[in-house]
Amino acid sequence: MERHYISMGWRDALFAHWPVDADVIAERLPPGVTPRTHDGSGWLGIIAFVMEDIRPRGVPRPLGLTFGEVNLRTYVEGPDGGEGIYFYNLDAADRLSVAIARQFYQLPYYRAHMDIDRLGALPGETGPHERSVEFTSHRAHRGVADAHFDATYGPEGDRFLPEEGSLARFLVENYRFYLAEGDVGDEIADPDLFYGDVAHPPWDLYETDFDLRSTNLFDVNGFERPDTDPLVHYSPGVPVDADRIRRVE
Repeated sequence: MERHYISMGWRDALFAHWPVDADVIAERLPPGVTPRTHDGSGWLGIIAFVMEDIRPRGVPRPLGLTFGEVNLRTYVEGPDGGEGIYFYNLDAADRLSVAIARQFYQLPYYRAHMDIDRLGALPGETGPHERSVEFTSHRAHRGVADAHFDATYGPEGDRFLPEEGSLARFLVENYRFYLAEGDVGDEIADPDLFYGDVAHPPWDLYETDFDLRSTNLFDVNGFERPDTDPLVHYSPGVPVDADRIRRVE
């Protein structure tokens, strides 16, 4: 990516993924966007993390914003042949950022109240005990369905980089997202499509101790909650640069 407009860090990231029939996912995608599969299945992921030091290009890091986000996403191919992510929701704990993302980027952001306790040392650091993240989110966005997420997670074992062609790499190494025109929540018969690109180093991953106490993110996005155990990973995080939104030609 030759030029970026926003810089940030994505920290203490949880990746929790469930296999879901690709035809089921296709019913919840805009025209022209199709599910990508791995191991013969489509995938839905709940991703929770802290966005740190979010700032426009040229603004010093200490002036950036920091808040939590949790989203439900899937993996798609666009009509331009690009591969990336489609977001069903992005709940975030910052009123201003949510308003900007909805108005100017048409992303399905919703304001939420979040309590995020990050305890212990990051992998590779010394500390009193291992890293543990307690992450609770309750949507507080007027006029939309309630959504909640309540979990604890943290790294286990040794760091690894997912191998080329592996399921883990398919799920975490994605550098483009797609979205459809219109106000968030609108249904348009033949919407124009847009995409945005991000750039960051590869994710360092760990196996994860994961306790999902409750969530209804599947239900509020029109899916039945999968009855299988998720594939779960943790990452300390990556620095990220994000480009502007462009129309799919």
